[in-house]
Amino acid sequence: MYASASLTRLKAARRLTKRALRQRERAFLAEGPQAVSEALATGAAVRGLFVTAPAQARHGDLVARAEAAGVDIQLVSGEVMSELAQTVTPQGLLAVCDFVDVPLATVTAARPTLVALLANVRDPGNAGTVLRAADAAGADAVIFADASVDPYNGKCVRASAGSLFHLPVVAGARLAEAVAGLKAAGLRVLAADGQGSAALDDPRTARALAAPTAWLFGNEAWGLPGDLLALADESVAVPIYGRAESLNLATAAAVCLYASALSQRAARQSGPAATATSRPATATPLGAAGAVPGLSRRGGSHGGGGSPEDSGGAPVLLGGTPRDSGGFRGDHSPGGEKSAPALLGVLFLSVKHYDYLTLSAQ
Repeated sequence: MYASASLTRLKAARRLTKRALRQRERAFLAEGPQAVSEALATGAAVRGLFVTAPAQARHGDLVARAEAAGVDIQLVSGEVMSELAQTVTPQGLLAVCDFVDVPLATVTAARPTLVALLANVRDPGNAGTVLRAADAAGADAVIFADASVDPYNGKCVRASAGSLFHLPVVAGARLAEAVAGLKAAGLRVLAADGQGSAALDDPRTARALAAPTAWLFGNEAWGLPGDLLALADESVAVPIYGRAESLNLATAAAVCLYASALSQRAARQSGPAATATSRPATATPLGAAGAVPGLSRRGGSHGGGGSPEDSGGAPVLLGGTPRDSGGFRGDHSPGGEKSAPALLGVLFLSVKHYDYLTLSAQ
């Protein structure tokens, strides 16, 4: 039997719904059995657990795990839980956890091979889903840069489905510093952009993605402005083959991250001779002599032969309106020849894991 929550503890927990107070306390709220379970399983510091009587009955094993870990457990009513969780249908379990983010230097020192970098991503649901997708793709870290949403926002934590506790997260980094640090660590920084000079569905892109890569994703509405695009080594467009106006930010980010993950896995399985994971000290502009193979520039004004209409499906600005809606129609490579499909994956979602099926080029 657990004691009813004290007024002092409830007030302290309510304060964590505000970003400024979360920062001051270096603590946040993780709601739901999945988040609570992952917090306990990964050894995160859990200061306390609020639970309703129905949730205690449904998740007795989880509550027992928390008690065994020395977590202070407080019983609350459904009304109080609704106020704390800030959801329409709370799940009856809410943990108070210490921040889990790490310094940028910790990420770069670990020599990562796949990183997601968020610049001015404001929607917490999108940000949390990108974090979840990065975790599923086996990324080494997610960096929340500049004016991006707080990763400890309640909606972001819920959307991550526990992935916040699985991989290193950097919060509040300066974008220029993050890009410089990642490049110094040997990663090539690719900006996902609707006017990208390379295309994700080009088979040569798949080969180039076997190298250590950091994907830069911009704001849901306006993407990446010119000054932020200039920080990247190259921009890459996700093609649209159908009639959709654009892809949701998190959906397109998952496509990009999985493209890298699949290429890197294929390279590792092929052996050292086929692994393109060298870490250049400086990035070579694509299309120049000695450029890293794979991310060739597309046709017309984008740096190659042929016209924009010869460049494949319509590129998408992640989460926003394509800025080049008149170009990139059809299904052709530069020069008008049919392009082979890139190394992409069909994702199979099961209860606990993702699997994939590699589609070989035709």
